[in-house]
Amino acid sequence: MVRYLYNLVMDPNRNPLQALPKMVRFQYMVILAYMWSVVFSIYIGTIALLGPSIAAHTILLIGVFFTADVFRRARAHSLSDDDLFQNPVDRTAM
Repeated sequence: MVRYLYNLVMDPNRNPLQALPKMVRFQYMVILAYMWSVVFSIYIGTIALLGPSIAAHTILLIGVFFTADVFRRARAHSLSDDDLFQNPVDRTAM
């Protein structure tokens, strides 16, 4: 149940932002993270935690999106070990 709800919000292929371009999705996710940082800071009654909370959310989102992009590119361009060690010009071993 928790995993389903997490994926419903955080998975870019399942949340309502899925139709937007990747960079726009990322920008909206950062804006939402900032908004929730402010909400949390106001809720607990201290603005002193706002800066660290925004920084932590930004670092987390950049890491998640960077990792997802690397995995997506690897899946799209999966090469065998033979392809990795061949000269692309004459297809001989490097």
